[in-house]
Amino acid sequence: MDTGPHPGKGTTHMSRAAPNPFHPVQRIDLGNRLLRRRDVEQKTGKSRAAIYADIRAGTFPQPMPIGLNSVAWLEAEVDQWIADRLTERNEARAARSS
Repeated sequence: MDTGPHPGKGTTHMSRAAPNPFHPVQRIDLGNRLLRRRDVEQKTGKSRAAIYADIRAGTFPQPMPIGLNSVAWLEAEVDQWIADRLTERNEARAARSS
């Protein structure tokens, strides 16, 4: 069982297949919002550390710079990441019930 990035801290994660790499949006539609980190945390339920760990692993969208010390995520990419998790969950359920 994977104990996460801090072995011995008591945090355990369910073992699962490696997630697919994230594919960024190449062109955006008008009206697509930029989300700051707190918004991304709220929308995904992920902690700051988990977001950046998944970015390093290539499984979460990378932020884009919006200022000297500021970044934001495209809402469409975060929404796609959430949709991909939903698809993975539904496929796993279908495979178990077959």
